[in-house]
Amino acid sequence: MKENNPVYRVYRFYRDGFRQMTVGRTLWVVILLKLFILFAILKVFFFPDFLGRFSDDTQKGAYVRDQLIERNTP
Repeated sequence: MKENNPVYRVYRFYRDGFRQMTVGRTLWVVILLKLFILFAILKVFFFPDFLGRFSDDTQKGAYVRDQLIERNTP
């Protein structure tokens, strides 16, 4: 019964494929390391949380609206 389950067959297909990888493992490590650098390190230093200082959504909305209007006004 378990072997005919399509979800289990897909899981087993990928499990066996990842076990037999040699070069692919190195590539996956590089990809995961790159994603970690992009989302964890760069986010902290280059993308500050401007809206974190506001307590509710109305204040956040007003700030965003004011910033959009100021930047579009010549």
